[in-house]
Amino acid sequence: MNRWWIYQRERFPLAAHGPLILAFSASAVSYSALLRGFSTAPSLRSFAVAFVVSLGSFLLLRIADEFKDQEEDAKYRPYRPVPRGLVRLRELAWIGVGVAVGQLALALLIGWKLVGLLAVTWIYFALMSREFFVRAWLKARPVVYLFSHMAIMPLVDWFATGCDWVYAGGTMPPGLFWFLAASFCNGIVIELGRKIRSPGQEEPGVETYSVLWGPRIAVLAWLAAMGATLICAGFAGARIAFAAPLFAVLGTCLVVAALCGRAFLHSPEPKASKRIETLSGVWTLALYLVLGVVPLWLKS
Repeated sequence: MNRWWIYQRERFPLAAHGPLILAFSASAVSYSALLRGFSTAPSLRSFAVAFVVSLGSFLLLRIADEFKDQEEDAKYRPYRPVPRGLVRLRELAWIGVGVAVGQLALALLIGWKLVGLLAVTWIYFALMSREFFVRAWLKARPVVYLFSHMAIMPLVDWFATGCDWVYAGGTMPPGLFWFLAASFCNGIVIELGRKIRSPGQEEPGVETYSVLWGPRIAVLAWLAAMGATLICAGFAGARIAFAAPLFAVLGTCLVVAALCGRAFLHSPEPKASKRIETLSGVWTLALYLVLGVVPLWLKS
């Protein structure tokens, strides 16, 4: 059991991912309830299923990465759990099967329509795992690669919203587009933020955006993704009459991010790049709290 604790600490740290995924899933359920006029309060079952299934989806993405990157990890990152023999791919595969079965059982607690949303996520996840059968083509086009992989974010979020509107017995409420678009853009924020590193942190065989594009363009792309997220979130916030508080909170975060990006470019040290990654998490937490959780709490 100790080796699995070590694995999660290194590759899927629950202490870091758990709060973000909780905010992510709770926001989806809350936003759906607000869109449909709060005619029926979201149930604890909806929140629980959305969180556990979302957590499982992100764990499946991590497991898929272990398979997809096994050759590169063995060559360039032998310190990781799989290449160093801490866990085996076969064991991870069985965990993945167990997670999928658990997701299906939880979706059935709410309804068959939710199983359909889960199936859409699974299909896209399967295509991602095979790099859409054009791995070399995607690798040669980092922006297309990034966008194609981040498309899983709104699909997981779509499922999480369904935990509310399917349970309520209705149809998907109109107005979800901007919420899902914000989720997509935010996925890009997270991905860019974790792959902007100082020169001393770069590793052979690891394609960070600070290497692919250079530090300046990578930081500008990160800030641009935040800006796009803010715009989409603003439209989503307007649908629930919460745009002004949202702009105040996220606008402040964006200013802080710009200052952190400037500091990194001026002095690209490990602490500066770590601040970018940390701020990406703070931004994500703030986004989902003000785009669902807080307005639902204020209106309940």
